[in-house]
Amino acid sequence: MSDFVEQCRSEWRRLGVADPLAEEMAADLASDLREAEAEGVSAEELLGSSFFDPRSFAASWAAERGIIPAPPGRRNGRRRPLVLVAFTAVAAITVMVAALLLATGEPKVSIVASGKAPPAAVVPTGPTRTVVLPHANLAAPIEWILLFLALVSLAFAAWLWSGRRRPPTAAA
Repeated sequence: MSDFVEQCRSEWRRLGVADPLAEEMAADLASDLREAEAEGVSAEELLGSSFFDPRSFAASWAAERGIIPAPPGRRNGRRRPLVLVAFTAVAAITVMVAALLLATGEPKVSIVASGKAPPAAVVPTGPTRTVVLPHANLAAPIEWILLFLALVSLAFAAWLWSGRRRPPTAAA
């Protein structure tokens, strides 16, 4: 029993828990273990599988008390919110669509200028004329802007996925 408490105490020291807090936690743990033993409950029954891993027990208890940051586990380690997944997917699809539109040159727009027939009171002196200008991709500037914004969004999503952000610091 005291070996378990000592192992926890050394883990708290390693984690940088202040000595008064570590001593308080060790005293609480020793007291709980003594009470359980007096009631006929073994330390293994009281602590469950944590009895075999005092370091993890000490770290999780210190994290639950808010003394140290919570260690990343399977539940919260690399899990990303659904919004980030959706944002990344939309950014990637937008990059592909913009690149495809630029590569194919679609949509093409034709500009047609035609002269209208004058009102009925005026007799036209010649035929109406139609001028067809060559095809021009007037959407290209918009597609370039869309591609640029999509690439910036994709880079931002990659930065969020990398997890290299600094956590916000608490005001002193």
